[in-house]
Amino acid sequence: MVDILDASNSVSRLSLLGDGEEQDFKWKKPLELFAERKFVRICAPMVRYSKLPFRLLTRKYGVDLAYTPMIVSNSFLCSLKARDSDFTTCNVDRPLIVQFAASNTEDFVRASQIVVPYADGVDLNCGCPQRWAQAEGYGACLLRKPEIVQDMIRQTKGAISSQDFTISIKIRIHHNIRETVEFCRKMEHAGLSWLAVHGRTPEQRGEPVNNEAIQLIKSSVNIPVIANGDVKSLEGAKKIHTETKANGIMAARGILSNPSMFAGYQSTPEECVKDWIYLALSTGTSFQCFHHHLTFMLQKAMSRAEQTVFASLASTSSVLQFLKENFGISAPRIPVKS
Repeated sequence: MVDILDASNSVSRLSLLGDGEEQDFKWKKPLELFAERKFVRICAPMVRYSKLPFRLLTRKYGVDLAYTPMIVSNSFLCSLKARDSDFTTCNVDRPLIVQFAASNTEDFVRASQIVVPYADGVDLNCGCPQRWAQAEGYGACLLRKPEIVQDMIRQTKGAISSQDFTISIKIRIHHNIRETVEFCRKMEHAGLSWLAVHGRTPEQRGEPVNNEAIQLIKSSVNIPVIANGDVKSLEGAKKIHTETKANGIMAARGILSNPSMFAGYQSTPEECVKDWIYLALSTGTSFQCFHHHLTFMLQKAMSRAEQTVFASLASTSSVLQFLKENFGISAPRIPVKS
């Protein structure tokens, strides 16, 4: 059902940080982070991409809090294969938020109850703009169904005994920002722990992010608010924090291109690429995922011709050979357990 990896027998966040630390590993719960940090640095939920090895990578480079990819709650409940595929974690993959797409209260409550022992909170996706998701009753269409979202929050909160297990939502904004403010206030009243706001409407794609809207939402509720949208560097995150007063800054595309961005790197350093290779190969990451992440990380460093060649590579060995020949990056040694 859920692959809980033993950090003493697998690659983990701490295998990158240093030997001997895993026994003393402690983490802050999300609400503790929001109370203590100027702003919490967050790796966004990204379909196909924010899986265990990538989360562990970003945690080494400054991420305080990480999400799983969006998981469809109905599939998660009905299929053992889906659970094994969609949700893997380990004992140092914390603090962790599991994001679900759900269209009804029962599915969201039951899925949340399953992951309670392995995570620090669940998040309901109320922002995915893709047509297939909205057609199934998921994502941004829930912005038009506040009563359903309120019920999901109340029922899930009542079904989980842990007081520090958070229930959050991730939203986009309405065309009339006052509608979004009213929506958020209703969710706060229902018991929402905190919320993340992508500062675009469901119809918008490349348009500028509306940080003024995020600031208005932040000033209108009494729970933590996370700003999301066009976060591409640590300096950019600081600027957005200044503009919005948000309690956290969430990165998606920016952190795909540069998993070390929250540590202050302007582009992905060689050491980060090596760390990704180590984590991906050690955890059995699929070739497609392994390859795609490297494409994002190295895109700015490759010429058009190199990008074309890299895109055509079809095996792990050919990727490693390309990295050695073109970047002087040798694959790190993967320990073999006896």
